[in-house]
Amino acid sequence: MLNFRGIGVAVLGAALLSTAALAQDRPWPHAPVHGGAETAGTSLSIDQLYRYKSLIGTSPEAYSWAPGGDRFLFLWNDAGYSFRDIWSYSVRTGKKERLTFLGQDSKPEAEEKGIAQAIFLGGDRVAFTLGGQLHIREADGTINKVESDKRAVRKLTLSPDGKHLAFVSGHPVDSRNRVTLGGDLWVRDVAAKGAGSTRRIVGYDDPKIYVNSFQWSDDGSAIAFEQADDRAMPERDIFYYTRDGLQNNRVIRAFPGDETTKATVGKVDLASGDIRYFDRPDAKHHVWDYGLSSDGERLFISGSDMEAKEHRIYVYDTATGARETFYQLREPKHLRPDWKVAWAPGDDGLIILTDRDGWLHLYHQRAAGEVPRAITSGQWEIASFDVDKKGRQIYFTANKSHLADRQIYRVPVAGGAVERVSAPAAGTHEPVYSPDFRHIADWYSNDDMPPELFLVDTGKPGQAKQLTKSPQPDFYKQTWANIGYVEFPSHVDGTNLVARLSLPANYDPAKRYPVIVGSVYSDAVRNQWGGRRAHPTWGLDQYFVGQGYIVLNVNIRGSWGQGREHNQSQYHSYGETDINDLESGVRFLIDKGYADPKRIGIWGSSYGGLMTIMSLSKKPGLYAAGIAGAPATNVWHAYPGQMWIMGPPEGADMPARYEAQSALYQAHGIKDPLMIIHGTRDPVVLYSDTLALVDHMIEREQMFELVTIPGGNHAWASDTLPQARFAFKKMVDYFNRNVRDRK
Repeated sequence: MLNFRGIGVAVLGAALLSTAALAQDRPWPHAPVHGGAETAGTSLSIDQLYRYKSLIGTSPEAYSWAPGGDRFLFLWNDAGYSFRDIWSYSVRTGKKERLTFLGQDSKPEAEEKGIAQAIFLGGDRVAFTLGGQLHIREADGTINKVESDKRAVRKLTLSPDGKHLAFVSGHPVDSRNRVTLGGDLWVRDVAAKGAGSTRRIVGYDDPKIYVNSFQWSDDGSAIAFEQADDRAMPERDIFYYTRDGLQNNRVIRAFPGDETTKATVGKVDLASGDIRYFDRPDAKHHVWDYGLSSDGERLFISGSDMEAKEHRIYVYDTATGARETFYQLREPKHLRPDWKVAWAPGDDGLIILTDRDGWLHLYHQRAAGEVPRAITSGQWEIASFDVDKKGRQIYFTANKSHLADRQIYRVPVAGGAVERVSAPAAGTHEPVYSPDFRHIADWYSNDDMPPELFLVDTGKPGQAKQLTKSPQPDFYKQTWANIGYVEFPSHVDGTNLVARLSLPANYDPAKRYPVIVGSVYSDAVRNQWGGRRAHPTWGLDQYFVGQGYIVLNVNIRGSWGQGREHNQSQYHSYGETDINDLESGVRFLIDKGYADPKRIGIWGSSYGGLMTIMSLSKKPGLYAAGIAGAPATNVWHAYPGQMWIMGPPEGADMPARYEAQSALYQAHGIKDPLMIIHGTRDPVVLYSDTLALVDHMIEREQMFELVTIPGGNHAWASDTLPQARFAFKKMVDYFNRNVRDRK
C-alpha cells in the first residue's frame, strides 16, 4: 500500500506511477482500490475554478539574473490577479522584495498581463517593458518611460560589459498604429538618462523585413542577429463580425507550397555599424540555432530543410564570410526538429543535441566532418541544455527519471557520470542559470502543485528553497484528482505507450466510470499542474474528475521523449497512427476495468480537433461523443513547417496523401455526437475551414453542434475568462448529456 496524498492505492495488472512514487523511483503497486476520500474531487463550479483572483495563483515567470549572479528578478502577482509586477530576490541576504506596484490600479476584469520582461541594468536600476513600451526603474524607485516614440519593445538584453541595452522595436504600419511582430534592433547607452543616446543598428524601411532574434558577443563589441524576410509570403484577409461590425484580421500566412519566410543571420559591429550577412544555400530553410564563438571569430548556424529531414550546421569565418559544413545528417523519415547547438568551452568545437543514434542526447564534435563523440546515452531524452564553460560542465533538463518528468542534471563535457541537480521529487523544472552557474532560478510544478519559484544551489544538488507560494488558501481545502501514469502496448503494433491518468479521489474499483480522453495532442503527458499548459484546462479536467469522470492523456506517436523510432511512426500519418494510440488507451481502460465502454468522450483543439473528428469518423461507436476545438480539418491550410509530418504538397501520392490526413475529406463516417468550437478571428486554423466541413456534413445530413465565438482567436479558451467559462460550460453540458448520463 502506498500513501498517495493521503489516499491508499493498490494497482492491478498495470504499471501505474504516482507523483509520490516517482520521487522514490518506485511504481504504484498495481490498480487503484477505494481511496477513502469522501468526494470524487473538487466541488467548485467552473465559475469558481476560473475566477479573476486565481485559485491556483499567478505563476512566477520571466526570471533574469543580475550580471554578478547575486540577485535575480521575476514577474509575479502574489494576490493571484493577472497583472504581474517586478520582484527581486537576493541570494546573499535571502530577501524577496517587490519593486513595482503598477498593478494595484488595474481592474481584475481587464485581465491585464502587466509587465512582460525586466532586467537589471547595473546597481539597482531595472529596465522593463509594459504595454510594449520601455521603462526604467531608478535606484530610488522612481519609474520613467523612455523611448516613447517606439512600440512593441521587447527582447531586452544587456551587453556583457554592462554598457549597452539592446532591444527590438516594431514598426507602426498604418494609420491605426498597428505594429508588426518584427522590427528593428536598437542599442541604448545604459548610463544615459534622456533621449539621443539610442541608435538603430539594424533597421529596414519595409516592415516585412525584421529582426527575429539576436545575441551579444562575449566582449560586447558586436551582435549576431537573425533577420526574417516575409516579403514573398501571401497576405490573407480573415473577415469576422463582432458587436462593432465587420472586422478584418489581415495576416501574413503561408500554406504548404507557398513562399515562406527567408531567414538570414548577420553580425553587426557596434563601433562601426558595419554588417556582414552569412549566406546559406537556401534562405527558406529553417534556422534553429546560431551563435558566435567566445573570440567572435567564428559563427555557427544550425538549420534544416523545410521538412526537417536534413540537419546541417555551418561554421563561418566572421571576418571573411567563408563557410564550411561542420555537421550534416539526413534521415528520410525524421520528424521532430528538436536539435540544439552551442559552442564547447574554449571554442573547442560544438556541443550538439541530436537524436542521431535514436534518442536525443549530447555530443561533442571538435572539427568539421569529425564523427561526434557521445557525452550522454540511454533510453531517455534531453530537452534543453546550457554550457558552463568555466566549469566545463553541461547542465540539462531530461526525462531520465520518467517520461513525464523534466529534471535538472549535469555532466562533464569530457563525459562521465550524469548527476541529478534538482531535488528528488517528480515533476517539471524550467531552470534559468546564474551567469556563474552557482545557482538556479527554477520554475517547478508537479501534478499536485501549481508552478512555484525555487532557488537551487548547484553546490548542494538535490536541495531547493521555495521562494513563492501562489495558490489561494482555499486551493488547499479542495480534494483534487488522484493522478498517476500507466503503460500499455499499442493494439496495432505493440509499441509501448504511456498515459497520464486522472482518477476520482474516491475511486471505487467495483465501478465502471465515464471517461474523457483529452485534451488530445502531442506531448500531452507531463508531470506538472494541469498536464499541458497550452490551454488553461487544469480546472476543466479537475471539474470532470470531481463530477465522477476519469481523464486520460496519451503520449501519442510523434511526441517527444520516447525516442526517434517511437515518433517516426507518425510520418505521413495525421489522423491514423495517432488516433490508434488513443484507441489503445481506451482499450486499456476498458480491459482493466476502469471505464464504462458506453460512456467515453474525446476532445481536443487544433491538431487535437483533427484527431477528435478523425476518431469519430474512423472509429464509430468507440466514443459516445466528441468535441473539436478550432479543428485543423484541412492540411493544405497548415503551416509549411508541419510538412515534417504530412510531407510536401507534391509527389506521386498526391492529392491522396493530404486527403487521407485531412478531416475535411474523412468525416463521412461520423455518426456519434460532435460539437465544434471555433473563434472567427483564428489565423492559425481558419474558421472558413470549419464552415467547409459543416457544409459537407449538412449535405450528408450528419448532425453536429457548432459553437461560434465571435472574434475568438486560435486559443479560444485563453482570450478572456468569461469566454473560457462560457466554452467550458458548453463542453461540460455536452459531455454530461452525451457521455456521463448516457443509458
